[in-house]
Order: sequence, then structure tokens, then C-alpha cells
Amino acid sequence: MSKHIVVIPGDGIGAEITAAALRVTQAAADKVDFSFTHENKQAGGAAIDQFGVPLPEETVEACRKADGVLLGAVGGPKWDHVSPELRAEKAILGLRKALGLYANLRPVKAFSALANQSPLKPEIVNSVDIVIVRELTGGIYFGARQEAAVINGVEQACDNEMYSRPEIERIVRLACRAAISRKGKVMSVDKANVLATSRLWRKVAGEVAAGFTQVELNHMYVDNCAMQLVLNPGSFDVIVTSNLFGDILSDEAAVLTGSIGLLPSASLGDGTGLYEPIHGSAPDIAGQGIANPLGTILSAAMMFRYSLGSEQAAAMIEKAVEQVLADGYRTADIYQQGFTKVTTDEMTEEVIARLG
Repeated sequence: MSKHIVVIPGDGIGAEITAAALRVTQAAADKVDFSFTHENKQAGGAAIDQFGVPLPEETVEACRKADGVLLGAVGGPKWDHVSPELRAEKAILGLRKALGLYANLRPVKAFSALANQSPLKPEIVNSVDIVIVRELTGGIYFGARQEAAVINGVEQACDNEMYSRPEIERIVRLACRAAISRKGKVMSVDKANVLATSRLWRKVAGEVAAGFTQVELNHMYVDNCAMQLVLNPGSFDVIVTSNLFGDILSDEAAVLTGSIGLLPSASLGDGTGLYEPIHGSAPDIAGQGIANPLGTILSAAMMFRYSLGSEQAAAMIEKAVEQVLADGYRTADIYQQGFTKVTTDEMTEEVIARLG
């Protein structure tokens, strides 16, 4: 059976890293006799330049019909001064909403070959194996807002946080399912001592987890979680939390591995899955051939696992990435003296050479 994917290069280094991931995807598919087709669509700053909007309707429709979407990165200083509704980042929020993607999965697993590049001690980093499940379509990012305005002589702005029971139920349920195939531990992160939405979150999370007898649910305040991710990251298995807290904590956790350029993500829900590295568009290095493609390549592996239905291809790509790092190949962002420094294309070729 042939599958179809949409590739959205986006901005900055997006074109380079998605091209690299597509080459690895094709090579892995050939190894396991898997057939797929693909097409490129625009979103983000590139779409603003071409169509006048960050998310053209033709991109949305193509994504809805696809089996998976591979995204590079969007945004950059060039589009920082457009009106709020036209910001490049609106493309990401729009895709999540249009495709019903309410859950973001970010695996954070340390590569032993890079343990000495983490800001933490190697003996602490080696224990890191976390999946952060972030709610994507609710909370303060999608709540009512008031842009800055002068009211009674004082300039002020407002963003409202809101969550409903169904939104919390479905994300906690997904986290519990993810934990079953791991250590069976879920940490629900909130700020229930201050926020009304967090008190509802904690209540509903407990009720949902009670239906999963294989899962142990615990609760933690977000500030304590931020601290424990640095002090004792090996204590976490699956973390589930709200949109805002998940955005912050997942970036913090990413640094544990030594480079944000290595980490993939999957956005899942009711429609087509969206796969992207967690880093930004890095316009300062675009076109230089030095971007790290591994986060996007690993995102393609997640696409094979969750949307295209080939665990064999997913595991093959992940093993190849681990091996290429163990063999000492490094792009500029993770390079240290004594290793082999390679370009984006060279790293891609080294991964392909280790497939299968």
C-alpha cells in the first residue's frame, strides 16, 4: 500500500533539513519495500511572501488528505514586524487546529555518545528517557486575548487561559496509553495551588488515570518539575501537561541531551499527524550547509511509526542515527575536537549508509 506525505520546508534552514529527512525516508522505505509519494507545500514566512498569508488554504487541504506531514521550521526576523494575525508562527497554530492535533509528543532520550556535551553530569544524563505529552489546542495560546491598548491611561494586554474537561481527558488518556508500553509512570504537571484551570486539570487527570490500572499517576507543580528536570531527570517517564507549561518544559528537557538540534516531535490527534524537529528556523545559518538534520530525520522516523505504519523503518532510522553519532560524526552544533566534522549533506549520507 502506498502512502502520501506533504513536506512543508518552511523558512530558514527548513528547506535543507526537510530535504535531508526526505532522502533518509526514501532510503529507509526502499530497504523495507515501502512505497510512498510526496508533494511540497508552503507555510510560514515563505507563504507570506508568496501568498500574503502564513497558511494558505491549499496547504491545509493537502495536509488533510495526506497520511503524514513533515515540517521543517517557520518564522524569522524578516516577518517579526507583520501584524499579529499574519505572523509566520500562526501557520503552526493553524495547522494544529485544522488537523485536530491536540497532542504533541516529544521524546527526550540521551545518546550515550553525546553524554559529555550535556550541561549535566554524564551519569545523570545517561538515565534520561522521557516522553513529554503536551496539550496543543487549548489553554492560553488559544484563549481570548486583548492586544496592548491604553485603558484608563494605562497600557495593558490580556491573555486568557481556559481548559474544558474533554480537552484534559483526551490528553491524559493518550499519556496513559504511552506509559503502558514504557515504565508505566505518568507525571501530571500543573499549578493547582494558584490556577483554577490547573485545579480542574488535576481533578480530571486523576479520574482518567484511575481507569488505567497499569499506570501510576503522580502530580507535580510546574516550578518543581522545572527544577527536577535538572536535578533528577531520570525520575521521569511520561510527563503530561498543558500547552504553555509543555512548551517551556519540553525546551528545557531538550537541552539535557546536549543539542536541541537532535530532538524530534509528533503532533497527533483526530487528523493527519504532523512531524517536525523542535528547533527553530535558524536563519543565521540558512544556506550554509551546516544545519543539523538529525532532529528532522528522527521526526521522519516518528512519522513512519505513528502515521505510515512501518515500525521497521522507524527503528531502522533511529538505530542509524545512534550509530552515526557513536562513530564520531558531528555537525557544527555538536562538534568537539577529536571528532569528524560534517556538513548537512554529509551527515545525511552517513545516516543512509547505516540503514539496515
